[in-house]
Amino acid sequence: MADLDQLKQKYAPVIEGIEKFIPYGATLETVDLTGEQLHIRGTVPSTVVANRIWGYIKKCDPTYSDLHHEIGTTGGETQPYTIKSGDTLSAISLLFYGNANKYPQIAQANNIADPNKVPIGTTLQLPVLT
Repeated sequence: MADLDQLKQKYAPVIEGIEKFIPYGATLETVDLTGEQLHIRGTVPSTVVANRIWGYIKKCDPTYSDLHHEIGTTGGETQPYTIKSGDTLSAISLLFYGNANKYPQIAQANNIADPNKVPIGTTLQLPVLT
């Protein structure tokens, strides 16, 4: 018989990942057992965030045979993000892509000439990156 606590511990990065994106429109509705699998149901606001959550799942277990997930996307491909005081494109890149070095692609997609000078209040459209 599957152990809910053990599976929650195994997939903690996935659960925490969804929770990390709640301020950006994600929801975590259910974390329980379905038969022998951990069942996670929720939504994410974009394909960008969905890809990030998939990355967490694959790091936990590339086969994810003990996971049943229902994670829907409520928005489009790109993820809007409004620059706040203290933000850097590399920190935003790390959060949304798991790699701080993708900031030049964010800058290019948003026609930003100098990645070090993005005004507070600017709304970026974070693209799907590979």
